[in-house]
Amino acid sequence: MQRATALAGAILIAAVLGCTERNGTRRDTEPLPSGDSSRTSLDWAGVYSGTLPCADCPGIRTRIELREDGTFTRSLLYLDADERPRTETGRFTWDDSGSRITLGEGASSQQYQVGENVLFQLDRSGQRITGDLAAAYRLEKVVNDPRIENRRWQLVELNGRGIEPPSDRDGVHFELDSTESRVTGNASCNRFFGTYELMAGDRIRFGTDIGATRMACPELEQEREFLEMLGQVDAYSLGEEGLSLIGPGAAPLARFRETER
Repeated sequence: MQRATALAGAILIAAVLGCTERNGTRRDTEPLPSGDSSRTSLDWAGVYSGTLPCADCPGIRTRIELREDGTFTRSLLYLDADERPRTETGRFTWDDSGSRITLGEGASSQQYQVGENVLFQLDRSGQRITGDLAAAYRLEKVVNDPRIENRRWQLVELNGRGIEPPSDRDGVHFELDSTESRVTGNASCNRFFGTYELMAGDRIRFGTDIGATRMACPELEQEREFLEMLGQVDAYSLGEEGLSLIGPGAAPLARFRETER
């Protein structure tokens, strides 16, 4: 009787698993590592971004999306060489320790070590890169912050100097669109646009693709100063005085207050 019951249970389990595969749900055939690992203990799925070193160009703007189902999308833009990113999709695999992943197969494959909110690009032997540029071989996880995104921010201070908005037109302002990771706004008399990325720890980076229209106006010098400031920003803070953009060494660069959109 006990053997018959066990056999019936085994048949039921096999039927459930077979039904799962027929319904299109993929079973993960890779065994999970025992104990804590990046794979089991970190929230690793998401988008990672950064600019990696390049031997014959200013850098490789890299964006990788890792998905829970084991697929990835990676885009590489060689600065000053490519007009559009080179994009590939595929599957990634974990190593036995659950700490490293391999994207793609064959000669084009690339290994990364998975950390908390960061990917470290590894060398061809799967080891951390050392030397003077070691810190540059990292991609940081992109996050969202509803406290500052999808809101309109009006400039009130630039490089320690108070800014009064003009009475006859829009003053300097910007908005961060969380759905497309794009920044748009008014630099003074010209509209500007580009991309941005938010990272853990209240960090923000505006893209090198910031562009603007080219109308002449009396405030062109202030406009130039404002756009150059965006390229120096690496963090932000939010308090009673509004939104502050911060540069290297925690230097305050600009301050904004929220206004009606």
